[in-house]
Amino acid sequence: MLARLFIFAILFALLSACAGKPEGRYQMRNDQAPARLPTSAEIEPLTPRFEPLSRQGNMSSYTVLGETYQVMQSAEDYQATGIASWYGQKFHGHLTSNGEYYDMYSLSAAHRYLPLPSYVRVTNLANNKEVIVRVNDRGPFHPERVIDLSFAAAYKLDMLDTGTARVHIESIHMPPPMLVDTETLYIQVAATSNENNLLALKNNLQEIYALDATTRERAGLHRLLLGPFSESQANQWLYKLRQDGYEQAFRVED
Repeated sequence: MLARLFIFAILFALLSACAGKPEGRYQMRNDQAPARLPTSAEIEPLTPRFEPLSRQGNMSSYTVLGETYQVMQSAEDYQATGIASWYGQKFHGHLTSNGEYYDMYSLSAAHRYLPLPSYVRVTNLANNKEVIVRVNDRGPFHPERVIDLSFAAAYKLDMLDTGTARVHIESIHMPPPMLVDTETLYIQVAATSNENNLLALKNNLQEIYALDATTRERAGLHRLLLGPFSESQANQWLYKLRQDGYEQAFRVED
């Protein structure tokens, strides 16, 4: 396998050299395989979980190369059979459609219609190997292909040599956690005696995270709250907010 991949990479490099200089935002003109295979840690199976829809990449429709595509409102019950391809080093480190950075060693994929992010199980019908991938990008825009897999996902399906494979795709629908009736949680991001000072931050947080933001007053102090959340949602969002620089954020009960 490694020897075949090495030959495959050499052929890709030769084709790229003959194609001329890169165009647009990519450093390569043609895609190619990286110099190494994924590590065992990089292809550990994913555990699907509920994620809110990303702020980017989920417009109701979009147009590419003159073709308009309608984005599904939900991935629930989605199944499809068709040709899968994979994309690699040319796109590594560039932004995906939902605003993340493409990592060819992650178990991810691009799809034209599924909401972002979504989880799907992809089975190679030639060998029955399967992989769960997180869909975070748009494509492939080739009419005969149904999904574009990351390099690592293609490796798990043993389709690197062929470049494409006939696959079956099945969505893994993760419903949002149920809100706990006895406890409604919010995340307090900031507090000030002047409510006007919170308005710009409130609008900014709503725009970035697509969350409900409200201000509440207690004893002359105006607080900016995000929510409501369930227990698990509050923990996830608190972690993300702190990672994004809101280190003083904390959970509060209604």
